[in-house]
Amino acid sequence: MPELPEVDLVARSLNSLIRARTIVSAELLRDRLAPENTAADFAAGLANALVNIVDRRGKHLLMRLNNGKTLIVHLRMSGRFVLLEPDAEPPKFTHAVFQLDDSRRLVFSDQRHFGLMKLVETERLAAAKEIAKLAPEPFSEDFSVAYLRGRLSRSSRSLKEFLLDQTHVCGLGNIYAAEAMFAAGIHPAVPAKSVGPVKARRLHESILAVLDEAIQHNIGRPVDPEDLEGSYFSGAASTGWYVYDREGEPCSNCGSAIVRLKQGGRSTYFCRKCQRK
Repeated sequence: MPELPEVDLVARSLNSLIRARTIVSAELLRDRLAPENTAADFAAGLANALVNIVDRRGKHLLMRLNNGKTLIVHLRMSGRFVLLEPDAEPPKFTHAVFQLDDSRRLVFSDQRHFGLMKLVETERLAAAKEIAKLAPEPFSEDFSVAYLRGRLSRSSRSLKEFLLDQTHVCGLGNIYAAEAMFAAGIHPAVPAKSVGPVKARRLHESILAVLDEAIQHNIGRPVDPEDLEGSYFSGAASTGWYVYDREGEPCSNCGSAIVRLKQGGRSTYFCRKCQRK
């Protein structure tokens, strides 16, 4: 599932392509893509609306329109946008089509059918359930060391499960959580509340560092209108990920084999020597 840096890339790419464009018409082809909007309301709410900006909140894309509405989009596992030339055929599994005023079409394709959209009044965006529950943005002043330490101290869940909870830390998924814990030198199975002040500060710094590295890697990449899915950053250019998906390979710090642990049905990768309990 795309994490914060990948969603950030999609948001910036879409913004560069469709900002100030008018959506002449919109068609919802799969009702379950937008279960809280009828197909008729979806079409009416988007018709003749100009795109003011496309940005994001956590892992959610936000298409803000000039008619007082915002389209919330969650890509989930396989959702992607494609900007088509007038005569181009839409890809398989197209679930929504947005006809633009320059004759091109923006389509949303989702092979695994997990993506979600919701059209809301912009003035009520902050109260929408998808947005209201989210933790502060990682690069905001609200996501401070004190905030993180406070949240950690009240949770009995494992650190890995804590980091994946978007109400505690916004934007992390399986990849960046593993990389942040490795960078901080903390075992993924320790109870979150056992992470003391020194380690909490180190974890805070590591979260920001791994996210920033991935975001910076994507800045300046050419935008491909036919591939707006936010390809994953694969870690430092020379080494790749330090632990994620590297089971059995040597740790870049100590040479010990990277191990895999199942937590909450997901795989966690870490170094037993560098991340001791």
